[in-house]
Amino acid sequence: MTILETRSLTRVVDGDRIVDDVSVAVAESEVLVVVGPSGAGKSSLLRLLNRLDEPTEGTVLLEGTDYRSIPPQTLRQRVGLVPQDPALVPGTVSENVARSALLRDEPVDDAAVGRLLERLGLEGYAERDVEVLSGGERQRVAIARTLYNEPDVLLLDEPTSHLDSASEERVEDLLAELIRDLDLTVVMVTHDEPQARRLADRVLSLRDGRVERLGPVAEVLA
Repeated sequence: MTILETRSLTRVVDGDRIVDDVSVAVAESEVLVVVGPSGAGKSSLLRLLNRLDEPTEGTVLLEGTDYRSIPPQTLRQRVGLVPQDPALVPGTVSENVARSALLRDEPVDDAAVGRLLERLGLEGYAERDVEVLSGGERQRVAIARTLYNEPDVLLLDEPTSHLDSASEERVEDLLAELIRDLDLTVVMVTHDEPQARRLADRVLSLRDGRVERLGPVAEVLA
């Protein structure tokens, strides 16, 4: 079943078509990895998928519903983005993981926070100040923060690009485990072709904002 679909999705900024007529359907439980050179529009595409940026043309459907009819806050809970920079706020790990509930003035599900921290190798970190965390730990907190909302689709923007090799391997292994165990639907941007081969079900290659190739991993990354 298709859970997320773009139709002629386009974003024009100062006359430049940074995302240009992208149409792609993502099936439930699929991992679609987006690759391409710097400036190809990869991160811009992710930002369009949950309306952090507005499309100039085209639209996105979430389970068949035009996402412009979904309140932005609800949309961003259902299509959750983990950015390149974890962008944690001052405070504890648990406060960051449950930030969406705190912003909505809703009760925090401490048990859910605990389960996520344990799953991401951060058991015992709940009251730790985020300022003392390593880069890999901060990225794992950002992933937990997004998963706290139980999104329908998880967007990952270069999730290991700023990490040392040991942290990169740890985070990638955890992501692979989460994708498998939680049956996640994922759209992930990466510059790392071997990582794309390891994690992807299909690959979307962008160049100059347009779809260059879309298909099986072995075919697109041949």
